[in-house]
Amino acid sequence: MKNYKLIISYDGSRYYGWEHQPNTEMTIQGKLESVLSKMLDNPAEVIGAGRTDAGVHAKGMVANCHMETKMNEQEILAYMNRYLPEDICVRELRICSDRFHARYNATGKTYCYTLYVGELKPVFNRKYVYVPEKQPDIDRMREAAGYLVGEHDFASFCGNPKMKKSTVREIYDINIERSGSYINMTYHGSGFLQYMIRILTGTLLEVGTGKRSPDSIPALIEEKNRSSAGFTVPPQGLCLIKVDYSNNTKEKE
Repeated sequence: MKNYKLIISYDGSRYYGWEHQPNTEMTIQGKLESVLSKMLDNPAEVIGAGRTDAGVHAKGMVANCHMETKMNEQEILAYMNRYLPEDICVRELRICSDRFHARYNATGKTYCYTLYVGELKPVFNRKYVYVPEKQPDIDRMREAAGYLVGEHDFASFCGNPKMKKSTVREIYDINIERSGSYINMTYHGSGFLQYMIRILTGTLLEVGTGKRSPDSIPALIEEKNRSSAGFTVPPQGLCLIKVDYSNNTKEKE
């Protein structure tokens, strides 16, 4: 049985997130496993690098799956893309080390949250952006974002009130850039808590619209209180761009 590494893109609009959910087949993991199980005529388990929430998209989700098949990599890739729904695509598939684990070996992730600040409605991009009520001040947002970079306890930005594991994470970089009618907020970090990026974005938007001051962020981090942070922006503006792996991670045989 060989281990395969997959890089997957998907439009999360109509799905209940990556991970299996009770009473529904509409998850990304479920669709991938359904297609592979039919191909193998045996149950398949697909392990993702993370658990994107309902409505969140991905351009570079990484997963791995152990399979025993006579089909080569190109044939498996073609089969999956033939039978997967049109909003899920396996971009790459190759044999990797038997010990490679998409989630445990990940060293970082990059997400992008997109805001639309144009004058007219984003009719064709409405499923992939969030339209804020007011035009935010990007310079204020950048100043506030500087306080978030580094290793902190991000309990104030965790959407899971029953979180028992550590809420300490490291953010390597937050880049906020405007391109025409769009503001792209790119987050690169060691990992992110449930709803963390969406809460960070909501908080930074409150800074950008004058509801908070940039220098209020350090105290907010210290409070470790979700109710003190900003609102949770909707999921459709969020996209997983890339998953990092160390050069020491043995992916190939």
